[in-house]
Amino acid sequence: MGQLATPSKAHGNPEDKGSLSLIQVVGSVFAAGFGVQSRENKLRDFSRGKPLHFIIAGLLFTVLFVATLVTVVNLVI
Repeated sequence: MGQLATPSKAHGNPEDKGSLSLIQVVGSVFAAGFGVQSRENKLRDFSRGKPLHFIIAGLLFTVLFVATLVTVVNLVI
């Protein structure tokens, strides 16, 4: 009869394709920024992610994080 395919290969799971989606990159940057990145996602990021995408997303995350902190401090003071 043939071999049974794994569910991810049988249904064409998008996680089996080449590069990561924007949502996956942003999710990974947020998780890593807050220190809750899973080992599975870290391995996925290093094997399929493009460094430039993570650098840009990380810089944007940092700018937004600092701007949020400055805004909160100014509102409190």
